[in-house]
Amino acid sequence: MPDTTSPPPEFGRAVAALSSYRPRPELVVRPLEAPPRLAPFSWAYSVEADIGHRGDGLDDLDEPDTSGRLILLHDPAGQDKWEGTFRLVCFVQARLEPEQLGDEMLPVIAWSWLTEALEAGGAGHTALGGTVTQTSSVRFGDIAGPRRDDDVEIRASWTPNEGADTLSRHSEAFATLVATAAGLPPVGVPRLARRTV
Repeated sequence: MPDTTSPPPEFGRAVAALSSYRPRPELVVRPLEAPPRLAPFSWAYSVEADIGHRGDGLDDLDEPDTSGRLILLHDPAGQDKWEGTFRLVCFVQARLEPEQLGDEMLPVIAWSWLTEALEAGGAGHTALGGTVTQTSSVRFGDIAGPRRDDDVEIRASWTPNEGADTLSRHSEAFATLVATAAGLPPVGVPRLARRTV
């Protein structure tokens, strides 16, 4: 009788491939506890970006400008909706600038951040779906933080076409998505300083 409690080798290879990608220094990667019961085997990590991130590990990212989670799901038996045995699930939340509020094109633009990152990274996929949501939160009383937060949230999942050993392309695409949502320039392009009045 097969051992259903030990992760299969292909799951270990997928985790190793996702872990092998080294993101740009403005992004901080941390392991996460994967949510249970979504699949027989799962693994997750977070990526946080901050406009002032120094890349030395000493930044305070309690309130990052942009954060995301990527979850790897594996069901050796496969699932019909997945069209495969692996599924990647992501969530990204980014702060909006005041001039972006109410922009009817923002959900379309935010979704393109994901699709373009997957395409540019060569991260082949099927069964891609998700949502883009604009949220506003206003703080009252004795709660620390800015009085108002306006965010865009991207939730998506897709099935990678590649084998378990080549999932680093999907890590790269996810890091690109977080960097784009944070407003970071492409690698090698200096960020323009914000003008102060």
